[in-house]
Amino acid sequence: MIKAIIFDVDGTLADTEDGHRLSFNKAFAECGLNWNWDVALYDKLLKVTGGKERIKYFVSDFLQGYNKPADFDGFVKNLHVVKTRHYTSMISEGGVPLRPGIKQLILDAHAAGITLAIATTTTPENVSALLEVGLGRDWADLFSANGCGDIVPHKKPAPDIYFWVLEKLGLQAADCIALEDSENGLRSSLGAGIKTYVTINYYTRNHDFTGAAAVFDDLSDLAKFYKTAGLTLPK
Repeated sequence: MIKAIIFDVDGTLADTEDGHRLSFNKAFAECGLNWNWDVALYDKLLKVTGGKERIKYFVSDFLQGYNKPADFDGFVKNLHVVKTRHYTSMISEGGVPLRPGIKQLILDAHAAGITLAIATTTTPENVSALLEVGLGRDWADLFSANGCGDIVPHKKPAPDIYFWVLEKLGLQAADCIALEDSENGLRSSLGAGIKTYVTINYYTRNHDFTGAAAVFDDLSDLAKFYKTAGLTLPK
């Protein structure tokens, strides 16, 4: 019996990646940097999870000859703060809706007494902005654990965030299923021993999802997902 569903956020609950990309570009411009991440480049940068980590990866692997500021970590942290401000503003204006079926899945599962949780590398501010628009001001009441950002030392594909969530929930991996959208996310959840379903998006369409219980384009057909996952829910 499935006792809990653990959700990734970016790319899973909503197609957020282009919103992140555009927000990074706005932050670069505001901070006087002539950097621009187009779709092709961002596709490569998504190899690394976490916004601050992605900036560092870009500088180290794509900016040959760049002279880092003396306090590079502080520079990256500030840049990411500016990016987060632009991103949460975009989200608050309704610029990034939840993916098909996601809201109904959350409401159905919660009504059925299934525990819900979040396991993501994005910041708490980003999660809150997205779900307040998508689920309402009381969205946090639907989730029993909110694992996000820098709450663990190692981000996906390391399984740390899933182990953290399992500990918070007081559940075993076998009691849960996870919903992910990327290879890094899948490696993370499988590393924690959690059966995982994948919904792909533009940026992850060519990822290796070996080990996933099933792969879907999206959850627009909830009845099919419920049957596949063994969930006894209304749809």
